[in-house]
Amino acid sequence: MCGIIARIGHGDAAETLLTGLENLEYRGYDSAGIAVQNGSGVKVHKCSGEVSELKSQLEAHPNGNMGIGHTRWSTHGPPTDENAHPHTDTVGDVAVVHNGVIDNYDELKADLRSKGHEFESDTDTEVIPHLIDEYRAETGDTETAVRKTVSTLEGSYAIAAIVDGEEAVYAARKGSPLVLGLDDDEWFLASDVPAFLDYTDEVIYLEEGDLVVLEPDSYQITDLDGTPVERSSDTVDWDPEDAGKGEFDHYMLKEIYNQPTSLSNTIEGRASDGEVSFENLTEGTFSDVDAVQFVACGTSYHAAMYGGQLLRSAGIRTEVLRASEYESTTGPVDENTLVVAVTQSGETADTLEAVREATSRGARSLAVTNVVGSTAARTADDAVYIRAGPEVGVAATKTYSSQAVTLALLTQQIASDVPGGEPAADKATLLESLQDLPEHVEEVLESSQAEAVARERLDSQSYFFIGHGLGHSVALEGALKFKEITYEHAEGFASGQLKHGPLALVTDETPIFAVYSGRGDEKTKTNAIEARSRGAPIIAVGPDDHSLADAADTNLSVPDTHPVWAGLLANVQLQLVSYHAAKLLERPIDKPRNLAKSVTVE
Repeated sequence: MCGIIARIGHGDAAETLLTGLENLEYRGYDSAGIAVQNGSGVKVHKCSGEVSELKSQLEAHPNGNMGIGHTRWSTHGPPTDENAHPHTDTVGDVAVVHNGVIDNYDELKADLRSKGHEFESDTDTEVIPHLIDEYRAETGDTETAVRKTVSTLEGSYAIAAIVDGEEAVYAARKGSPLVLGLDDDEWFLASDVPAFLDYTDEVIYLEEGDLVVLEPDSYQITDLDGTPVERSSDTVDWDPEDAGKGEFDHYMLKEIYNQPTSLSNTIEGRASDGEVSFENLTEGTFSDVDAVQFVACGTSYHAAMYGGQLLRSAGIRTEVLRASEYESTTGPVDENTLVVAVTQSGETADTLEAVREATSRGARSLAVTNVVGSTAARTADDAVYIRAGPEVGVAATKTYSSQAVTLALLTQQIASDVPGGEPAADKATLLESLQDLPEHVEEVLESSQAEAVARERLDSQSYFFIGHGLGHSVALEGALKFKEITYEHAEGFASGQLKHGPLALVTDETPIFAVYSGRGDEKTKTNAIEARSRGAPIIAVGPDDHSLADAADTNLSVPDTHPVWAGLLANVQLQLVSYHAAKLLERPIDKPRNLAKSVTVE
């Protein structure tokens, strides 16, 4: 939800911290701040607004070889200067940045106030430096004070702290991500790898209950009791340039145009000779599965719907559940249930909680994620990576495409393994046509008329998106993208649902984007034609050779391909429509209001 970074080593820390915060703004941009320790006090600089505002207020970078930084997505208290991180104790000797939610902060705050501590913000975080200060006075040792502090906290946290006069960064995590970056001359801590990818690609993904002490030339990882633990390091295969905008105006547009590459990476080595093969899932991996549950949130949920539709078509009992509602909506779960957690970041709090709930009931779990070493990858029994590379834009684009393709391939392996499962009758054709998908996306990007459509329909009252079968999830995703970055009212529906209520809202100011794939599109056609008879403009999105193309006011065409992949090409057109509409409306496309990239608190 928020982004934190810490750095310690030789040379000044401020520039590194500010660069890291700019790379983390997809996690929050309500306010920003840094604290630097240079042997003559802890210097805190923070303000509401984006990192650029913080930089403009710094006449000169504060000196110091170590520091912490934070970019905020507000949960407790509005985005004000006072609520910006870092927070300090009353005297200002201890500075802390925090990602997560402290559930018992009211109780802690009242107790600390009774002991003379003074507070300046509305945040839950501010209790943390005060607790460290209190326990330092009690124990005379900062590391012990940090241990006692995190043991006192209830909720979720990734914390980094510095203390006046000490050449050390203290950090801990529970329920929120924290990654250690290793370089020859400096160490880093951050919520996510892009924060320090300009400096190092060697990382350690910290685990639940880890506490870290970084010093200029060493680091130590222990559990909360102080027992040293070993954590292996990984090399991140992301190119630092992948995390930048390059020649594009926005990260979102760059990531839309990156889809041919990201999809090629997703597909590589997984579909050949008419068979599906994942690198860590051998044949027969799912032979004991008799039911599958997909759990996900947001865009990942729409990708899960895509996979769920294909798996049901293979004759396997399948549910697609919103992770936030899992506990109250799931059906029976046992050791023969496979729970597939779909999460781009691998840190989505609701999805992780659903996996834990399913595991407690005996289910087997599989994470489908973009981040190696993420909490989901480590928590689940198995993990499959979508290989999309870093995605910075808050509105997910290339990760949706890579998730949907990964899940489509996964459904074929599950269907082959499960007794009674029925892989696609045209499986060989399906997999052969998949090889053309990156090239077909390139064709869409080169020829799309999405900008003209966005301009023509810019002043509409509402925007509806409809689709049937696989097109339904694409319609929902198209509507989500549109509302996320344009702030205009948009809704997605199953095609047959339109006449059961939503048709009352249809006017000539309600353009309808009709997604079709060339298979089972009759409901989409009949409902689009009925809406058109009420005055609604119809934009058909799909292959040219379908009869709906002749019934539409405008066509956003995609290359002819297998119906399973046509919806993903239609999705690229809808991504472009959303982008161009938002740009014409002068919206902050990469940083839509009230939203953050990774929702790490429930």
